[in-house]
Amino acid sequence: MIGRGAAVWARTAGTGPQRVLPDGCTDLIWTEAGPDGELLVAGPDTRARLAPGPPGTRAVGLRFAPGQGPAVLGVPAHELRDQLVPLAALWPGAEVRRLAERIVDAQRTAEAQRTAGRQAAQGRLLEDVALSRLRTAEPPDPVLAAIVAGVSRGTGVAGIAAAVGLGERQLHRRSLAAFGYGAKTLGRVLRLNRALDLARTGVPYAAVAATAGYADQAHLAREVRTLTGVPLGRLLQGSGG
Repeated sequence: MIGRGAAVWARTAGTGPQRVLPDGCTDLIWTEAGPDGELLVAGPDTRARLAPGPPGTRAVGLRFAPGQGPAVLGVPAHELRDQLVPLAALWPGAEVRRLAERIVDAQRTAEAQRTAGRQAAQGRLLEDVALSRLRTAEPPDPVLAAIVAGVSRGTGVAGIAAAVGLGERQLHRRSLAAFGYGAKTLGRVLRLNRALDLARTGVPYAAVAATAGYADQAHLAREVRTLTGVPLGRLLQGSGG
């Protein structure tokens, strides 16, 4: 792993588009869509988006925790907000081609050996390149962890700014660069994910709302619909359309 909060994931597209929920994260993705595959970057989303792809298309990605992506990708997070862009738009073309070739080689090796580890090997390659870039990157902004902790506790922007010794405008600028949006929006996104984690375990919606920090169940329902585009019940059923 490249650090706390970074994780490799793998997905095979089903029938119909998949709903990707906002989570404050940035992803480096290898997708097998198209004749040669492609390396993509998914920026931090403010709303759910539908990920296209023919059924059976496989993808593997490296998801960076909130604030971690810019150090690897080399661009402020707000430049990638609500976007899915080719990695070649951010990194030198030769570097991207070499990484793509290594990923394809790992895929072919796994297929030739008839092993099931192709996506694990591809994920390790994404981790390796991220680690390499982190070694030469600037140290992380020391206030980022405090911002995430503050919004996760439900602390307001003024309180977080005072706690980290910044003005509210300074806090907003640094949040945009690190997370893609301001601290208030980051708090809404992280609260949504806490609520969904609870709801998926069968916790009643009223208890979810109280535990996750919503004013009431109606507030929870409004936020889920606003940020995901569908009601909570439909979202938990896994509907993608």
